[in-house]
Amino acid sequence: MNGIPQRELYWNINHTAKFLMYPLFLIALAIFVYGMYRRYQYWKIGQKTDVKWDFGRFLKETFLQKRILNELYPGLMHFGIFWGFTVLFLTTLLVAIQADFGIKVFTGNVYLLFSFLADVGGVAAIIGVLMAIIRRYLLKPDRLDNKPDDLISLLLILIILVTGYIVEGIRMAVAGDNWAAYSPFGNLVAQLFAGANEGTLRLWHVILWWGHMLLAFGFIAYIPYSKLIHIFTAPINQALADPQSAKTFPLIDLEAEDVESFGVSTVEEFTQKQLLDLDSCTRCGRCQDNCPAYLTKKPLSPKKMTQDLKEALNERAPVIIARAKAELAKKGLGEEATTNEVEEAVTRALIGEVIEEDTIWACTTCRACQEVCPVYVEHIPKTIELRRNLVLMESSFPQEVQLTFRNMENNGNPWGVGWANRADWAEGLEVPILGEIENPEEIEYLYWVGCAGSFDERNKKVSRALVKILKTAGIKFAILGTEEKCCGDSARRIGNEYLYQMLAQENIETMNNYQVKKIITACPHCYNTLKNDYPQLGGNYEVIHHSELIARLLAENKIKLNSTDNRRFTYHDSCYLGRYNRVFNEPREVLKNVGVKLTEMSRNRETSFCCGAGGGRMWMEETLGERINVERTRQALDTSPEGIAVNCPYCLTMLEDGIKAFDKTEEVKVYDIAELVAEKL
Repeated sequence: MNGIPQRELYWNINHTAKFLMYPLFLIALAIFVYGMYRRYQYWKIGQKTDVKWDFGRFLKETFLQKRILNELYPGLMHFGIFWGFTVLFLTTLLVAIQADFGIKVFTGNVYLLFSFLADVGGVAAIIGVLMAIIRRYLLKPDRLDNKPDDLISLLLILIILVTGYIVEGIRMAVAGDNWAAYSPFGNLVAQLFAGANEGTLRLWHVILWWGHMLLAFGFIAYIPYSKLIHIFTAPINQALADPQSAKTFPLIDLEAEDVESFGVSTVEEFTQKQLLDLDSCTRCGRCQDNCPAYLTKKPLSPKKMTQDLKEALNERAPVIIARAKAELAKKGLGEEATTNEVEEAVTRALIGEVIEEDTIWACTTCRACQEVCPVYVEHIPKTIELRRNLVLMESSFPQEVQLTFRNMENNGNPWGVGWANRADWAEGLEVPILGEIENPEEIEYLYWVGCAGSFDERNKKVSRALVKILKTAGIKFAILGTEEKCCGDSARRIGNEYLYQMLAQENIETMNNYQVKKIITACPHCYNTLKNDYPQLGGNYEVIHHSELIARLLAENKIKLNSTDNRRFTYHDSCYLGRYNRVFNEPREVLKNVGVKLTEMSRNRETSFCCGAGGGRMWMEETLGERINVERTRQALDTSPEGIAVNCPYCLTMLEDGIKAFDKTEEVKVYDIAELVAEKL
């Protein structure tokens, strides 16, 4: 095989006409570059923040499409479009370099391989586009809201691909091809033109070639002004995603003199990465399909909220940019100041007009939206920043939360029970208290009881059960007793950063004084706060959830069960232990040891459905829509259980209330896994 034959669809056109292609391409490229630069300017109005590029995540999500493939139909659809178009683009680019500039790229079999891959890739992309059209306009899932941009983008891709094959088929029909086997689909199209008039085919070849090229250039120019921008923003967003997103939040310096406000009340107060999120969102609706607030008819759709924020960015950014240029002009550093329109420009209030307050308070911070988002949009941090502004700057929050805040301030717990009663649950159990031990450094674990375990009557039983397990295993542990205060989880996630820091600093000072190194807790909310929030304030501890410890004790035969439980159970993954901290297997191992017959709910592990109490919702009335805990209980009852196992005091409370709503209190019981183990010791 001597060299590469002039066989590709672009290269049989008259050379003079072909040179018109380059100016047109440069025009399209200029429109593309301007559009991308304009979007970059929009992101730059946000606040600078430290971000790290995760190359492993970039490869996994961009090229292997891991999250996208979590849903089979849309996953395969997108995989076909992405890889088909990618291979076609690279092949076309390399052929152009070789044919037009004489730079050898292909030789021999390498050319044939690329020819075959491009031919197959194009068909894969066509199939993917057709699947997308069928899904959007025939199947019509609720989560998709069709806009003109969606149809334009799909049809543009489809026509480019189809005309490419027609042009290739005409060329092969006229000129023949010794390597037709390596372009099987192009050759198939060529058979359709067999016997047609050669002059007519040559004319249509030129017409369709130019039509194909102009559409391709139009596609390039259209990208920054459409949802197609995600071709570039999504991979960047995936690579820059914060692995700690929603597990913790930026620490506010409450004493900073140069800070005029806290939280976010205007779109430019979001970070640049958070504004990039908005252009990465493709409105696929996966977040909405997994949001417990949306699914129970609350005024919150993570997808809609993201798109509403994007609209706010599009309104606000031109005003900010124009004002910046006007300021430069006043200093003699830029263009002439624009008219008074810059000063008079009015944009909608972010909170109240763009995003309703009910929407902000509906979130349970369950992280289901972020778990499924294929482009790693970070919804929850934006919600928390809006809450911070409402609480710290406007003193605006649900009325019932005012009592919760007061109880935390006065008594160190949201129930408002006197702080002096915090250790009453342990009466008669001979539980060591750190402040009363002569050598507290000899204690291996601090047992962080938490507010629910200390004051809620139902959860006190869990605390006693865990103490029994620890003592049976010979674990050296102690509690803080009356020195323990609320960890501050609810305060922080409601938006009261001031109250959170006050509680956290007192707890950290107490634990550091006792040289605490390891902490056990039965509450996933305390677990997440102690593990992920407290290091920001100097509280660095090894934090272990009781399900992890119990699983280890059973595996090491440090505790042995004297009987098994043969009842039918289902297990509820709490959001803050499962999705937030990836503890899925240990609780199931414990239940396996207990001997229950475990049947999983339809939504389990990463896709578990929230109980409704997270994000401070435990302390708010649920007046809009349906009750989240009732919906989760329904999902549990669908497995026909005799018992529901949990590992969180909030989940225990919410599911027991849900059982009451179905009048199943006699048939179905809710247990913490520690209770199931303790009764078998």
